[in-house]
Amino acid sequence: MQISSVGGMGLLDSLLGAEGRKSFKRKDSDAGEAGKALEELRGSLYNELRTSEGAKRQQQRFCGPVVAMTFNFFVAVGIILTNKLVMGRVGFNFPIFLTLLHYAVSWLLLAIFRTLSWLPVSPPAKTTPSSSIFLLGAIMAFASGLANTSLKYNSVGFYQMAKIAVTPTIVLAEFVLFRKTISFKKVLALGAVSAGVAVARVTDLQFNAFGACIALAWIVPSAINKILWSSLQQQANWTALALMWKTTPITIFFLLALMPWLDPPGVLLFKWDINNSCAILSSALLGFLLQWSGALALGATSATSHVVLGQFKTSVILVGGYILLDSDPGLVSLSSAVFALASMSVYTSLNLKESKDGSNKQIPVQTPVSKTKTSENGSEDSTVIKTTNDV
Repeated sequence: MQISSVGGMGLLDSLLGAEGRKSFKRKDSDAGEAGKALEELRGSLYNELRTSEGAKRQQQRFCGPVVAMTFNFFVAVGIILTNKLVMGRVGFNFPIFLTLLHYAVSWLLLAIFRTLSWLPVSPPAKTTPSSSIFLLGAIMAFASGLANTSLKYNSVGFYQMAKIAVTPTIVLAEFVLFRKTISFKKVLALGAVSAGVAVARVTDLQFNAFGACIALAWIVPSAINKILWSSLQQQANWTALALMWKTTPITIFFLLALMPWLDPPGVLLFKWDINNSCAILSSALLGFLLQWSGALALGATSATSHVVLGQFKTSVILVGGYILLDSDPGLVSLSSAVFALASMSVYTSLNLKESKDGSNKQIPVQTPVSKTKTSENGSEDSTVIKTTNDV
């Protein structure tokens, strides 16, 4: 058998010759290079999908500022209409428990995503202090729970007036915590936006003493919540879903602690029929989308821009109701809403200009410098190109 094998190899060599043997070697080499390239591709895909840095890059690629803020805008409008149905027609007057259901459904959906390996990887534990995650989870409970409680005891107009106070609170908090400042032009634009929204909603200011206290208590947690969501995603490579997975159980715990203090008794005696349950479940599903879209928007922009988006929503609803639904908010309210929209456009253009200027500062610019060298025969030699960085 060994002799026949050797003889077969010799016959194959004699038939193929030297060129044939080289051809087989080249094919083996090409197959090895193709396998190596495939392994490198698999490794790059793993790094993009199964590391926090790669997941963050994918989120930034597919959910830029325009996509994230548009997503958040439509979901916010949808949940406002749904919650009006739940608390009005359905008569579910338990705002903290409704918020608890929102986060419980969110946590269940995130657990399913994790089981299916759809949940992005979290950054290493050493990069983010556990105290920051705990603080964000606790702040979320107060910000979301107090917001729904304020809507229960106050009119929508008074709720919007309290939301206006979040803007200067964010500016002050970012200066104290991060020494972050904004230009005087942006301060004027934000002041114009707030004034326009305030005048547009001044005709709907109904509240009581308890509701006013709740609204005032909501301002600081709301501002800190937005700042933490934005800073953790932009500075620590957190994605929206990964941060939601870490903070939601903490939020649920604090909402359970708030229920006895802010919700009326009798939630178990509520009429849990099919229609009411479906309406509440729809609100909970939209609550998950609202939390996700809000986190995406905060990760792609800033806390201040997210507040301006909320005021944009208020103005658009007011103007849209006048155009599409023949509602009559009054000339003063309508003019103020239009003025607020114009001020938001100015604020957005200032943001885009600052972003463009900031990106230009990072790009090396080649500037020709007229350095003429004289050769031995007295002729001009060349022009030197100098590379500079604008800082």
